[in-house]
Amino acid sequence: MDIPFLGRWRKRRGSAADFAAGGAAVSGAGDGPGGLAALLAECELLRSQAEFAGVRLDNSAASLEALDQLPPRWRDDEESLPRLGNDAGLYLGTVVVHTIPGAGWEIRPPGRPVVRLASGREIDVVSAGRAWAAGGVPELSQLYAEIAEG
Repeated sequence: MDIPFLGRWRKRRGSAADFAAGGAAVSGAGDGPGGLAALLAECELLRSQAEFAGVRLDNSAASLEALDQLPPRWRDDEESLPRLGNDAGLYLGTVVVHTIPGAGWEIRPPGRPVVRLASGREIDVVSAGRAWAAGGVPELSQLYAEIAEG
């Protein structure tokens, strides 16, 4: 998966070969190179949908539960569905990185963000977010609970 802003970020931070060789790690809440974690946390479309519905996204597990309760009106808009799914996955990853010790972002070729846990396990949060946006399962809060357990 290619996320356009990551391509621009990589051009400023290093060559694609640098990333392909082993990926870039970004830990914590925005303290990574160039603020990549903060950039991944933007989730503009998801945040606007949540705000419209009165849901506050505060990077907590409770906010994932609130997102799971939203009526899925976005499923009627096939154009924005993939973007909203990306945002949902990035937001799930943001919550994990902010709340689970040792979790951090890594960028895998070709610009695919994943969350890496202290155990070494990698979670493809964007794929999970797309599945949630398209069908509502698995729920974001359920995914978070499974990640937090293991």
